Amino acid sequence: MLIKRKSIEKEESLRGSRGAPASARPSRKPKFAPVTLSEQQGVRFLHFGTEWVQGAMRLRKPDWIELEYAQQMMAWMLFNDQLRHVVQLGLGTGALTKFCYRRFPSARVTAIELNPSVIAICESMFKLPPDDGRLSVIEMDAHDFVNDHGHHGTIDALQIDLYDATARGPVLDTPEFYAACAACLTPDGIATVNLFGDHPSYAKNLKAMRFAFDEVICLPEVHDGNVVAIGFRTAPELDFPTLYELAARITETTGLPAKSWVNGIKAWQAAR
Repeated sequence: MLIKRKSIEKEESLRGSRGAPASARPSRKPKFAPVTLSEQQGVRFLHFGTEWVQGAMRLRKPDWIELEYAQQMMAWMLFNDQLRHVVQLGLGTGALTKFCYRRFPSARVTAIELNPSVIAICESMFKLPPDDGRLSVIEMDAHDFVNDHGHHGTIDALQIDLYDATARGPVLDTPEFYAACAACLTPDGIATVNLFGDHPSYAKNLKAMRFAFDEVICLPEVHDGNVVAIGFRTAPELDFPTLYELAARITETTGLPAKSWVNGIKAWQAAR
């Protein structure tokens, strides 16, 4: 889910890993914050050695998306359900990866995670399934992944949730990074990004996203400041009656509160 930045990103990300060639392993390993766990009322939480929650899983429903902001990261479902490839930048507890893998059986699902301990804890404590013909969890830097031209134009839905232990803003936030993310999308592709609305990083990231995407829409703030921004490779035509119909279908088949996503999009448009 979350990665270290600066030299770790480019110089030390192509290590041997689940899904990456062993020949790419450098002699030095990056230092990460410790991966820690907590549990409360039947929910297991992931932390990076602080009180900040990096992801969650309800023990009785391991494939359910527990956190509201993470549910909002699925808002691209309102615009595209004919998926071939879904990519998650930042694995976290694997909630989005698991949900997409189970929910879209004809799609490939790829997760990119720099910290090998996060991958290991997802396998052992968060019921991440093993790689197969559709699922790939790759240990590498998200920056390198989106800048690989082989990935450009291949992703229908890109979910970006990249935070470090301080959890006060995305660690990849430049216009160039978001432009590379947009380049990875198909013409109708959509990216969702977890931002912090009550932090200076919010305005910076929103400006960078507007540079990269044809249209950017933000959903209402949830939790302790999380704001999910939706970036469209091609600006959509917003037909709200149709969107509400789609939302009802999504809720019926998945249980996700999709009507609230449409309400949020409508409120964003009305405020502009």
